[in-house]
Amino acid sequence: MSSSTADPRLASAGPPKRPIRLSWSDERLRGIVWQVIVVGLIGTVVWWLWSNTVHNLEVRRIATGFGFLTREAGLPIGEALVPYEPTDTYLRALIVGVLNTLKVAVVGVILATLLGTAVGIARLSGNWLLSKIAGVYVEVIRDLPLLLQLLFWYTILQGLPGPRQAINPVEGVFLSNRGMKLPWIEWTEAHWWSLAAMVAGIVLTFLYARVMRARQYADGQPRKVWPAAIALIIGLPLAVWAAFGAPFTPDIPALRGFNFRGGVTVSPEYFALLIGLVTYTAGFIAEIVRAGILAVNQGQWEAAQALGLKRGEILRKIVLPQALRVIVPPMTSQYLNLTKNSSLAVAIGYQDIVSIANTTLNQTGQAIEGIAIIMLVYLTISLSISLFMNWYNARIALVER
Repeated sequence: MSSSTADPRLASAGPPKRPIRLSWSDERLRGIVWQVIVVGLIGTVVWWLWSNTVHNLEVRRIATGFGFLTREAGLPIGEALVPYEPTDTYLRALIVGVLNTLKVAVVGVILATLLGTAVGIARLSGNWLLSKIAGVYVEVIRDLPLLLQLLFWYTILQGLPGPRQAINPVEGVFLSNRGMKLPWIEWTEAHWWSLAAMVAGIVLTFLYARVMRARQYADGQPRKVWPAAIALIIGLPLAVWAAFGAPFTPDIPALRGFNFRGGVTVSPEYFALLIGLVTYTAGFIAEIVRAGILAVNQGQWEAAQALGLKRGEILRKIVLPQALRVIVPPMTSQYLNLTKNSSLAVAIGYQDIVSIANTTLNQTGQAIEGIAIIMLVYLTISLSISLFMNWYNARIALVER
């Protein structure tokens, strides 16, 4: 080997760094100075806003802090996922608002994904009529303001007949201006334990599938996961349910006097908000799905067709898994938009976190604290969605070898 060959350790080290010169002509010194100036200006503005706010609050004798959260709210809330009475504290009222917001966001994200995916695939259908109907849906829904759509759906639901003339499309299901009544079961402790067993079964199935996949990679022998999945996700909850005596008492809604009794109620406000958010967001998701499918190389379709696969199988097993890498990032934005757009619920009377926090700050005068709580709730939900979607996006990303 030639003695002139450079030492690889020296090559990887790069050129030596020259020290910073105390001269304005040194760009590194200028960068440090400008960063210090910008940080100082931002700190000064924040300090001035804080001190000015504190001074104005003291002059007007407005109390500050979050001590009001332990006071009695006296705030009526129409629907709540947890027990609530007007004699409860403001903190519990705000918790009810957060749960109502999550109820809209979680259900809305699931339904909007399903509807948007179906419409996006329909736009690429070879059926001319189906494709055009999907195209008209996307163009019309996306061009109408969301608030207008929410008011439209709420007006439609308020225009339904009263309970005595309620629409009864299926036995036990009633649709009236009081909302939708659905059959339910009398929920007992056994059902909670069965639900916990189902969650545990899903987790165990996921872990089992990973172990079986690792073994398949090791020896090339495929393993069936579905028998264990059925046993864990269905069999385990049924066993727990049976161990508690298999309680099952159907609660069928029935007209009693001027209103329905029994069953579960979907209020007109929640129903209108959910329909509006789902149909509006699905229009944007449809275009994302369509773009993701079109981004897959046409050769993938041709190769799959050459193997004799049907169009549905090609879409489900080959195209959509590859399209997900294009779909997931913009889909995250739509999930965030749906969650934040749920704050428009106040326009149709649905009591989410914004509605309850606004009422709270009007009653207590704690405006800054109320706005801060709203910001914190939406920030937490948005960051949680982003973290989950980023994790999923990294999981399905192609790994270069």
